[in-house]
Amino acid sequence: MENIHVIVDSMSRQGSNNIAITLVPVDEHTPLPLWEAGSHIDLHLPNNLIRQYSLTGNPHQTDHYQLCIKKEDNSRGGSQYVHKQLRVGQTIQISAPRQAFAMQEAENYLLIAAGIGITPILSMAEALDAKKQPFTLLYYVKNHTFAAMFRRLNTGFQYGSVQILSSDDGQGLRSITPELLQKPQANTQIYMCGPEGFMAHFTDVATTHGWLNEQIFIEAFHPPALNKANELDADTFIVTLRSTGQSYTVPAEKTIANVLQENDIYVPLSCEMGMCGACLTKVHCGEVDHQDTVQSDEEKCATEQYIALCCSRAKSATIEIDL
Repeated sequence: MENIHVIVDSMSRQGSNNIAITLVPVDEHTPLPLWEAGSHIDLHLPNNLIRQYSLTGNPHQTDHYQLCIKKEDNSRGGSQYVHKQLRVGQTIQISAPRQAFAMQEAENYLLIAAGIGITPILSMAEALDAKKQPFTLLYYVKNHTFAAMFRRLNTGFQYGSVQILSSDDGQGLRSITPELLQKPQANTQIYMCGPEGFMAHFTDVATTHGWLNEQIFIEAFHPPALNKANELDADTFIVTLRSTGQSYTVPAEKTIANVLQENDIYVPLSCEMGMCGACLTKVHCGEVDHQDTVQSDEEKCATEQYIALCCSRAKSATIEIDL
């Protein structure tokens, strides 16, 4: 699908270091594509960067999209541009929404967010409330000045409850284990988004109290730290394209995507960190060394395998992919 041209309709501060952005279609008579809670889009910035951001707000509204973007200290240029240069009235391009954090059917939901991880979680809360589905939302922040979307959360929901927990007030997860987490329920699912360390600790606490891994769904905004040992031990392998039969050598210091692009072969890249799923490609033969975070453990072990061309490698000497 072709990129969509949108206009930056409004920008507003949402707590310390966060900006909410409303995007509307260039043609006001053409609605934006439908989306589901947990979806994200590619934001094509004028400085030639492409960044992925979760859609937030109400998924049933198609006259606009809303993002909330944190200014990252170690920004590679995306959030810095948004905070310092993006302006109301500017026309930019976005992709159609993609789903990598979909909600499954359940009787009850426990939604957990930390920091800017509230963006996809808020869209889930809105969707559940519209369906009259009960849920509890726990939002962890350093203090209330850092809370994004505070006004909306403070308004509350008809069918869900919200707690904003400040670590400065001694309410952090490492200080207090929520009562809900201490009593696992078979009919409840947990959806969580936030810093990697927070989610790892939360998952550990949950499973220690008896929650099953299958009940816990997470989305990370940053890829896991690179395993330098794996990087040094990476082997050269051969990738073969099923459509042409052409084979290419992938050395240890390059990705499959790097090698294919060097040979003028189109690769549908977006995040280039194994987080978005844009470059997932079917594998016809060969064993995959999965390095992405977009696929679940079950998907990585499935009979039908997909490989993230931007980061994953082959364990076998050769691998054939559906390109």
